[in-house]
Amino acid sequence: MGIDAIFDAETWSRVPFHFWSMLLFMLGCMVGSFLNVCIYRMPLGLSVVSPPSHCPHCKYSIPWFLNVPLVTWLMLRGRCRNCGAPISVRYFLVELLTGTVFLACWLRFGQVAPWIALVYACFVAGLVAATFIDFEHFIIPDEITLGGMAAGFVVSGLLPGLHGADSMAEGLGKSLLGLGVGWGIVYAILRMGKLLFGRQKLTLPQASRIVFGETALHLPDQEVPYEDLFYRDSDTLIVKAQRVEMVDRCYGECTVRLSKPVLKINDDEFSPDQVPYLEMVSTEMILPREAMGFGDVKFMAAIGAFLGWQAAVFSLMVSSMIGALVGVALILMRRREWSSRLPYGPYIAVAAILWMFGGKEFVQRYLLSGM
Repeated sequence: MGIDAIFDAETWSRVPFHFWSMLLFMLGCMVGSFLNVCIYRMPLGLSVVSPPSHCPHCKYSIPWFLNVPLVTWLMLRGRCRNCGAPISVRYFLVELLTGTVFLACWLRFGQVAPWIALVYACFVAGLVAATFIDFEHFIIPDEITLGGMAAGFVVSGLLPGLHGADSMAEGLGKSLLGLGVGWGIVYAILRMGKLLFGRQKLTLPQASRIVFGETALHLPDQEVPYEDLFYRDSDTLIVKAQRVEMVDRCYGECTVRLSKPVLKINDDEFSPDQVPYLEMVSTEMILPREAMGFGDVKFMAAIGAFLGWQAAVFSLMVSSMIGALVGVALILMRRREWSSRLPYGPYIAVAAILWMFGGKEFVQRYLLSGM
């Protein structure tokens, strides 16, 4: 049986439509349970397969009958059965949200093209994972972005109708174009932002501890990936440090300058690759900053690979509007400082979902029809 026969709408219609609706919601909740594992483990570099699900506090291995999406969290009132430690409401929300978007994809696309509903549901699951990871860690893992690019490209070849194409070659071509446009426009904005807003002065709480990890700068309230700081060799992080600790030496009051090629502490120079441990205490630092992180470039490319170049352009424009609205709302709420703590990836994800659920038709009906 070919793939077209498997996803033939008439075949699926032999079973009541809302049987599939219920099934898709349940499947979405199960996928959401897996996404919770990804959201917790991916930023830590842990396997999402092994070990099995367990309590993050007491490491109690959760049996299958206590791993039922939505039901278990409610039944145990958000606590571990073994140690009684609280389990974040995020676990329940991710399962409910993923189940809801699976159902929404089915209700929107299932009667016309069941395969589009399933592909979009899996795509949105990736957006959900990226959003929650970005909120918590200010990163979007390559497993989601680079994996999304590859998946979007492959699926576009297997199901060219995803892009309104009639052949595998045409589907792959449109996916590749979307990937390129998504990457290119955000990369251009990133480079422009570097020129216009290349430095950010950051004031930290008194005696804040700053740790330079393997892949990211660890600040008291956030992690900043090195790829967002040191894109060019000339990008330099400057710290007025009260104390600096290395493996074999310490410094008192000093100025630290860190770039890709060199670490300077006052007049001493080191190769960053040869410094296994670096920690300092400071209340002020200057960060080389991008308008967006490089993870957002890869994220938009993945969206373009799945949805096409028009979706990438739409997502960029609408995400900037969403960001502006959030900024204005925070100012009105007298929470302007929060805007610097909000990642941009979630805005892109919301914009991509808006494109899927009506943005494409809106552009074609109201914008392109007038041209």
